[in-house]
Amino acid sequence: MKQFYYSSLFILFSLILFSSYKYKNDIEKESKNKWVKLFNGKNLDGWVVKIKGHPLNDNYKNTFRVVDGVIQVNYDKYNEAFNASYGHIFYNKSFSNYRFKLEYRFTGKQVKDGAGWAKRNSGVMIHCQKPETMELDQNFPVSVEVQLLGGLNNGERPTGNLCTPGTHVVMDGKLLKKHCFNSSSKTYNGDQWVSLEILVRNDSVISHMINGKTVLTYTKPQIGGSVENVDPQVWKSREGKPLKKGYISLQSESHPVEFRNIEILELD
Repeated sequence: MKQFYYSSLFILFSLILFSSYKYKNDIEKESKNKWVKLFNGKNLDGWVVKIKGHPLNDNYKNTFRVVDGVIQVNYDKYNEAFNASYGHIFYNKSFSNYRFKLEYRFTGKQVKDGAGWAKRNSGVMIHCQKPETMELDQNFPVSVEVQLLGGLNNGERPTGNLCTPGTHVVMDGKLLKKHCFNSSSKTYNGDQWVSLEILVRNDSVISHMINGKTVLTYTKPQIGGSVENVDPQVWKSREGKPLKKGYISLQSESHPVEFRNIEILELD
């Protein structure tokens, strides 16, 4: 009887020690992996601008600006002429394994000479090439684009889609080379704020979430295909190379858009 009593005490004590150790480890892990704000709500410190036809960090016509705690993509100084001046603003650090989130909304009207497909259209580019390596007239960085679309008050127009400038991905075990793929999200009309989260696991799995719901998942992002206004031979030798990490950028495609609450949680 005594032996059973002492054995029970030993087991109980061991469980308490294990629980305490696990709790301590979980707390330490949580303290190391915290959401970090990439945008301070005041200025564009930590961000790098690249607009087609302009050198690095030339924020042409003040396209990217901070107003009332949000990053605005604004064309009020373009004199109604966009001239295919596609732009991107990059955070100045590359990432590999992470969760990324922000809120976005479309506002106002598209610049008059913006492309039809670019109406209420923007995106978050992940696994981007380094901004310093973009050519002067390059439209888009080699990257994986989480495409953001606003509804047109006429039919369905999902958001959180996938586009692939200079890249390919795998879905359902097949390497896909089409440029864009729709998600399963609903349509968001008007100027409402929409929540986006992206889960990136190196070169294995990427998932898009809209307002807390997973709407698209794919695997094995890799270099492939071509990018407008870039010599195809520049990237041809890297065809099939896995994209394990890269920069994150926000797009300017001719329709005003705002971004806020931009945060990242790096994962082990």
